[in-house]
Amino acid sequence: MNASPIPPLHLYSVPSGPQPAPTAPPVRERPRTAWTADQLMAAEFPEPKWAVPGILAEGVSLLAGPPKVGKSWLSLGLGLSVAAGGHAFDSVPVKGGPVLYLALEDTPRRLQGRMGKLLGGQKAPAGLTLVTECPPFPQGGSEAIAGWLDRNPDARMVVIDVFAKMRGQAPQGVSAYDADYVAVGYAKRIADHYGIAVVLVHHVRKMASEDFLTEVSGTNGIAGAADATLVLKRARGQADGILHVTGRDVNEAEYALQFQEASGAWHLLDGPASDHTIGDTRAAILRHVRANPGAKPKDIADVLPQVDTDTVRRTCSRMAADGQLTKDGSGRYYPDTDTRTQATQEVSQLSDCPVTMPDQHKQSGQLETELSGLSDRSARAGQQGGI
Repeated sequence: MNASPIPPLHLYSVPSGPQPAPTAPPVRERPRTAWTADQLMAAEFPEPKWAVPGILAEGVSLLAGPPKVGKSWLSLGLGLSVAAGGHAFDSVPVKGGPVLYLALEDTPRRLQGRMGKLLGGQKAPAGLTLVTECPPFPQGGSEAIAGWLDRNPDARMVVIDVFAKMRGQAPQGVSAYDADYVAVGYAKRIADHYGIAVVLVHHVRKMASEDFLTEVSGTNGIAGAADATLVLKRARGQADGILHVTGRDVNEAEYALQFQEASGAWHLLDGPASDHTIGDTRAAILRHVRANPGAKPKDIADVLPQVDTDTVRRTCSRMAADGQLTKDGSGRYYPDTDTRTQATQEVSQLSDCPVTMPDQHKQSGQLETELSGLSDRSARAGQQGGI
């Protein structure tokens, strides 16, 4: 008796009932890539389409972090939120739509347990497709993902956890930088062709750096080819993590997050990240000074009965030396107003008054590589067994 052969790695979909007759995938025109100067200035381009307003725009986003920091919990939570049309990070409203999640380091049992914990008894969204095996980009992965996107024209996001499983072998005779750039380029072509957000879960170097971009594992070609980079780092104080974000369509910002052990979900904390990575006394002083610019140490001590005036005075002085507060000649304190703090203040606006960004399907800045064959190849791959 011969054992059944193990099928080749591919993205399989599980039929849920009678399947409708196959329909031709929508025809996608290749985006225009050349203009005269006057034509370009006269052109009107829609705003980027957002998977998570203010954080994840269409294009390729790297989500990097050290091992065991919670990247998979975060990315799966985002996939569930976007597929269901709920709230990302328990705070930011997102528009619902199909999501493809490639959990390439998980077994179905482990993935089921993690998702069950995140859902907390709520119904699982049918719009989230979970996959545990997929060939690398160069060996058919691009076509497999494209086939799924052709069958789900309203898709909003693809998550690849982890990127290393999809990048494939580096081309021979190229530099490490070029190899990294090419690897991300596969995902970039998919994101640009379909106008969706593609999230690549990745690792960071062991050695920390003041510039979070330099912590991304690999050469600068990885971050250089991506449209945005998000680095999740461990934090001290009230926050369990700080999500550092920068990109072409995303404002540079820092978001303080708290990990909910019971549910496995990451929760967005109110206020600038700096409020949650410092001691309780400094955080309380910051909150009071922001609400009452020009406050003196005695005024602050009056509303902080657990801290005496001398301690408040010394702490305010140290905070001014650290750039967390500014002090005028009369001894009054004001919130720090440098660029970094202004950027992080957007967190409060996101969590308190989120604004859903307008959608669109394409914008300028595409790679020159011809993409019209992507859908054709995926259609042929679909006949052999698709996502």
